[in-house]
Amino acid sequence: MSEAPPHVAAGLNFQRQFDAQPGEPIQVGDGLTRVTAPNASPYTFTGTNSFLIGTKELFVLDPGPDDGRHLEALTSAIGGRPLRAIILTHTHKDHSRLARKLSRRTGGTPIWFGGRHKTSRRLRRFEVNPLIASCDWSLVPDRTLADGDVIDAGGVSLEVIATPGHCANHLCFGVQGTPLLFSGDHVMGWNSTLVAVPDGSMADYFASLEKIMNAGYSTYLPAHGGPISDGPAYARALLFHRQQRNRQILLALSDGEKPVGDLVSRLYPDANASIRRAAAMTVAAHLEYLADLGKVRLSFGPVGWVQNARIADQV
Repeated sequence: MSEAPPHVAAGLNFQRQFDAQPGEPIQVGDGLTRVTAPNASPYTFTGTNSFLIGTKELFVLDPGPDDGRHLEALTSAIGGRPLRAIILTHTHKDHSRLARKLSRRTGGTPIWFGGRHKTSRRLRRFEVNPLIASCDWSLVPDRTLADGDVIDAGGVSLEVIATPGHCANHLCFGVQGTPLLFSGDHVMGWNSTLVAVPDGSMADYFASLEKIMNAGYSTYLPAHGGPISDGPAYARALLFHRQQRNRQILLALSDGEKPVGDLVSRLYPDANASIRRAAAMTVAAHLEYLADLGKVRLSFGPVGWVQNARIADQV
């Protein structure tokens, strides 16, 4: 799930040329096949990338949205080969909603992921998670994957790497013995990732970017868009971009308290109405991060969302 269209987040070299070929099985490595779902949108780019991992025995990674066309495309690509498990990078519906139907279609294949969906922190009184409708709250894993686990299908071994930030249960998967990393929504080449509190956490996202840069994988295969050839360098650029946002927010607050809407107008001057909502969620996540560092003070609206911010030492 992306923060905003590519022109909004300046300073990053986004990769916007990608021939997704929705519904077609595309080989992306030895024992690795991509099938892109037909759910293109301003927030999912060309659609969710599902991956078949293995040869005679398979994993399916991120089966995607509840779409009958995509279910048929995945079933065709599987071709009767046994599935060891359906695995998820996380439980936003554009990644996980098809998991139950695919499991039933393939004879009750177990579903593995990093635990039931939850917010990254406790909700404040009256607070509503702005992404509540986008989350697969009722999905329960048949196996809860944890950081450092190694899982194998058809001779392909995956290292599980916990990367909270975009949401609390986000995982990446490194293909052991290769430079390839399935980066989910944690790092995407076409745009920066949406981090919206309380579903996600900017502090967790920063820590997970540092973690993934040092994980030993160089080519990232994201859940939206094409491969990232120098993943660590791109992740470093994302981290710099986010740190720059922090500095821009502090500068914008230097002459006094401001509502979130004013900060959005200053930081995202070209954003249209639909993108402004995502931009406001991103700004709120940065503000909570800066507040936890003691740099800003926040006030909250009637549904618990950040409403105004000021520099901590201003009267």
